[in-house]
Amino acid sequence: MSAYRIVALPGDGTGREVMAEALKVLDVFQVNGTVKFDIRVIPCGGQHYLETGEQWPEGSFEICRDESDAILLGAIGWPDARLPNGDVAGGEVILGLRSGLDLYANVRPVKLYDGVNHKVHGKYKKIWDSSLVDLVMVRENTEGLYHSLLRRMAQSAIGERDEKLVIEKFPGLEGEVRWDPRPISRMGSERIHRFCFDLAKRRSSKFGTPQSVTCVDKSNVLRGCQLFRKVFREVSNSYPDIGAKEAYIDAFTMWLVRDPEDLDVVVLPNMFGDIATDLASVLQGGMGMAASANLGDRHMMFEPVHGSSPKHAGMNRVNPIAMISSLQLMLENLAIRKSDPTLEFYGNVLQEAIAQHLASEGPKTYDIGGNGSTSEVGDAIAARVEGLLKEANV
Repeated sequence: MSAYRIVALPGDGTGREVMAEALKVLDVFQVNGTVKFDIRVIPCGGQHYLETGEQWPEGSFEICRDESDAILLGAIGWPDARLPNGDVAGGEVILGLRSGLDLYANVRPVKLYDGVNHKVHGKYKKIWDSSLVDLVMVRENTEGLYHSLLRRMAQSAIGERDEKLVIEKFPGLEGEVRWDPRPISRMGSERIHRFCFDLAKRRSSKFGTPQSVTCVDKSNVLRGCQLFRKVFREVSNSYPDIGAKEAYIDAFTMWLVRDPEDLDVVVLPNMFGDIATDLASVLQGGMGMAASANLGDRHMMFEPVHGSSPKHAGMNRVNPIAMISSLQLMLENLAIRKSDPTLEFYGNVLQEAIAQHLASEGPKTYDIGGNGSTSEVGDAIAARVEGLLKEANV
């Protein structure tokens, strides 16, 4: 069997450090398993722009589009790394790929592991029972308030320039006015809702318990959200065995933290999803634990959601588990897309290795109450993966 083609984009700051740990773990599967991975590392981001004047080497977008089965991304963004038009250098990478590859579903699991402490009111302590926090938040990834920026970055990534200035008047507003359109389409809404109901069906089968999908929006006042919810109700009729719930974003932010056990799969428009998923990270121990998948019908990209964290860069102290969990999502979703039971097994092994490590006395980073280093955590999880593979006689 030919190797799975993986493009690794380390990016900026701590993204480079956590990517090294994810590739370290992937190499354990490569050495000890039967599936092979052809890994291609491409430099990119704001630091690369400051060094070379390019956000990534010419032709990188086409490599990601045409010569990869999955993409791993570290983090994008670096202080003072700005394009002449003011955009963040490196946006062509992350946003260009999201839009240019039509990665319409941003999937962010929110799972609390045993052994993870929460930093609340300045102290590390456990608040929630880990068995009560195991949900998935799905953000529509190509429309809404980010649509114009996403389109601009996609055009940049493929070498097009077609920016049109649209002048609008807003009665009652004087002086300088800037605005962002927030388009939400029936097509975009339908496909993200169907994605979520299909995901809930898989979770129902996996866990052996009925799952629900909760639509979160602001449809009491916003027209785009009214369409989003209307389509949600239509799609839900095709899934009679999956519960359909609804919430407004303002009330939902309270319910999310107060009653996470009532949530299974949650679907949100782009900007609301961006904000609420960061809030949800507190349920799992913070951003250092928060992994994500960007999925389309043909392409996939996986990344931690914590950003490049320049103030911690080069200190070997940030949490690599969000990146390693993103690798786990890659294995899991590649297994589904390629109907590969070995990759499914790999994904389960990595999930178990992460869980075992967090429940142990092994090294943990500062953000979840430990004093271990990035590389120590990566080494420990890689060693557990190797041990689990040997136990299974792989």
